Order: sequence, then structure tokens, then C-alpha cells
Amino acid sequence: MSDIGKFTVTAADGRAVDMSAYAGRVLLIVNTASQCGFTPQYEGLEALHRRYEAQGLTVLGFPCNQFGGQEPGDATEIANFCSTTYDVTFPVLAKVEVNGDGADPLFQWLKAEAPGLLGTKRIKWNFTKFLVNRDGEVVGRYAPTTKPEDLSKDIEAVL
Repeated sequence: MSDIGKFTVTAADGRAVDMSAYAGRVLLIVNTASQCGFTPQYEGLEALHRRYEAQGLTVLGFPCNQFGGQEPGDATEIANFCSTTYDVTFPVLAKVEVNGDGADPLFQWLKAEAPGLLGTKRIKWNFTKFLVNRDGEVVGRYAPTTKPEDLSKDIEAVL
């Protein structure tokens, strides 16, 4: 696994999660929010997770409150919302920052590996998605407006 395996992230319960635990899996990493116009994408993300999990896909949600304060809850509130509203079973980790000086190192790396339009590295809004292949390489970056179901072809190509 490439550099992604060197990162440690924080689970919603505060435990450290070594990203090398996902070695050999395809990852769809998404910054999420519970009160965003794109929040219904949780349903599509869960559908992808269920459809492709046995083939090696893991969706990872990282709540973020940097865009319009659309994720104000604590870890328990976020987990309850995700499970009761969208029946989310994929891992939803601890809240992170994705931009600025406090940006989580994983997201700093993702943005450097897969810049946005015109080479911008900044994440513009919630539900930006990064597709990582089994070798730990970022192979796609998708805008918040890209619906999860539109990623099936790209996911299948790397599974």
C-alpha cells in the first residue's frame, strides 16, 4: 500500500485507526455533513458500500463542519443521524477539518494527490469524494454534485 497506509485517523469513539488496516481494499473517502443539501447522498454512499463491500470496497465518511456549519453535532449525534436516517453501516469517523492549517493530514495528502479543477487543492464543499485503488493510490476526485451512483463504473474498474 502506498502512502495512504502511513496515516492514522480517529474513529468516532476516539480510537486511533491505522489506515493500513484497509490495505488491499478500494476506498471511497468522503467529507460528509448532516445538514447539507447533499446529505441525501448518504443513501447512495450506503448503496455503493453494500453493493461492492464483498468485492473489496469500503466507504469512509469523515464529518466536516467547515462548510456553512452544516455538521454541528458531536460524534454520538452524527452516528445516530447516519444510522437512523440513512441506515449507514460504513465507517463514519471523527469530525475533521479538510482545509486550512488544521486540515487532517489524510485530506492534505488526498488533495495533493488529486487536485481539483485547474489544479486547485482546496475542497470546495461537503461530499467531495476521493477514490483510492487497492494499491493505495488516489485514482479519482469527484465534486459534491457527483452522485454516488455515478461512480459505479469507476469503482468497478478498480475492484
